Amino acid sequence: MNGSVANLVFSAGPMAKAVLGILLLFSVISWAIIAHKFRMFRKLRREAAAFLSVFYDQSSFATIYAASQRSRNNPFAALFAAGFQELRTLQMGKPARVRGGARLAEAEAEKRPIRSLGTVERSLKRAISVEARKLESSLSFLATTGSTAPFIGLFGTVWGVMNSFQGIGLRGSASLAVVAPGISEALIATAAGLAAAIPAVMGYNFFLSRTRALTTELENFAGDFLLLTEREILNQD
Repeated sequence: MNGSVANLVFSAGPMAKAVLGILLLFSVISWAIIAHKFRMFRKLRREAAAFLSVFYDQSSFATIYAASQRSRNNPFAALFAAGFQELRTLQMGKPARVRGGARLAEAEAEKRPIRSLGTVERSLKRAISVEARKLESSLSFLATTGSTAPFIGLFGTVWGVMNSFQGIGLRGSASLAVVAPGISEALIATAAGLAAAIPAVMGYNFFLSRTRALTTELENFAGDFLLLTEREILNQD
């Protein structure tokens, strides 16, 4: 069976080979995206667990900020850093660029009262949007592959069937021995289109659900950050 399929592919016409080449390219890129996303989400979960353990231990902001700088690619750490920088901007009256614990300790003495956390909340929402876009990156290609690959394969099949019927017309014979090889060659394109589309659709749905779940967790984390900030402000008062 494998040998016959390979023979059909190699004996296909230029248009069929072009269609198969496009579908092969779509499939390779889709599998590369799926592998990359799988490794990315696994690493993200591992780093997020380490950072969140520091955050929910009710450590000082200096300790949490230092932990966020060690995992800048993690969305939870990036979210905390965005909110923390905006909080320091409100307290200092100018954008704060805190690089380490010593600088943070010096800044603590210069803090001024905060009347509202509205700008901090907006900064967190912007950061969530940025992180959600990062998580969704490349998913559009999987969606495009899943929706277009079957049609590309169908185009190759229709083209092959047309050629088969032209051959039948030239030969003046419609026997199974004449029709079957051309139809088999044409159907290879449809099979290739489905083979490219099915993993892409499954990967898209899987990672989209992961992204939505993680975005919800980021929103919950933003709420916890605001609560922690309010407690710090109340303690200062």
